[in-house]
Amino acid sequence: MTHLAAVVVTHNRLDQVQRTLARLLAEGVARVVVVDNASTDGTGAWLGGQHDPRLTVLRQPDNRGGAGGFEAGLAHLMGRDGRAPDAPDWTVLMDDDARPQPGAIAAFGRVAAGLDPDRGPVGVIAAAVTLPDGHVAEMNRPLLNPFWHPHLALRTALRGRVAFHLPDAALAADAPARDVDGASFVGFFLARGAVVRAGLPEGGLFIYGDDVIYSLTLRRAGLVIRLQPEVRFEHDCVSLGTGLAVRPLWKVYYLCRNGIVMTRVAAGWLLRPVAIAWYILAWSRKARHYGAPERGIYRRLMWLGIRDGFAGRLGRRDAAHRIAALADGVTKD
Repeated sequence: MTHLAAVVVTHNRLDQVQRTLARLLAEGVARVVVVDNASTDGTGAWLGGQHDPRLTVLRQPDNRGGAGGFEAGLAHLMGRDGRAPDAPDWTVLMDDDARPQPGAIAAFGRVAAGLDPDRGPVGVIAAAVTLPDGHVAEMNRPLLNPFWHPHLALRTALRGRVAFHLPDAALAADAPARDVDGASFVGFFLARGAVVRAGLPEGGLFIYGDDVIYSLTLRRAGLVIRLQPEVRFEHDCVSLGTGLAVRPLWKVYYLCRNGIVMTRVAAGWLLRPVAIAWYILAWSRKARHYGAPERGIYRRLMWLGIRDGFAGRLGRRDAAHRIAALADGVTKD
């Protein structure tokens, strides 16, 4: 029988983590690690009052974002090299507002029964993720790396992200399994052997792109990421549109910094200048979605993120939050 654990990262969303934890325990997950990123809304006290023996709570001293939370949770379960004596066969990752649909864990178990979590080529089973209304969650749409698939390169240049993200039909419950290059940390079932081979995800990324960067790292290590659409998760979030303003504004910094970091693993040194040019053009065009006062703040955050991405400066960047706070003043005038 497959030993499955779960890692949930939470920050100030008590109602959501309550629902997610109840769903995981009802679905029969063997171990659940909730990483509390220094919540101040009563989450810590509520978690401290839960006594299910399957539950472990890791309280972070400060908010380290989803990236830091997932790294901490996986390190606790597997050790930093994946070789902890009681490491689970598989660990599924999710945000606090995301959870398996009823039957998803059983569906995963049927898929995993024929896979070797230590030596098999499949390092990740990725779930199909929808919003509560059944529509595909845009921020969790799996992707193919256009730098590894030449037929996608021109389409990406002409059409943007829609060219390399999977269409709705590929995420239907009855769609066949297929291999992908990137998947989100929602319904991301990670094999123990994948951590042994490729290590843990980079916690210093804070938010944005950590899942795609880690996916591409696994692929470069020779592992397969397999989308199994019959394994279904829901994400109770506001779906991100394409080409719209990023809110809150401080997230622009992490989007750009981590995007520069992503180009290293996505494109390699030969094509990296092309990837960087494409990203900077796309980010520059997004400035038009902001009003005149905010537009200047957006551009400051964008260039700060680009600079820090080249410098490899990771972690939470308080300067970016201070710059973004200027938007409160300009939008109240």
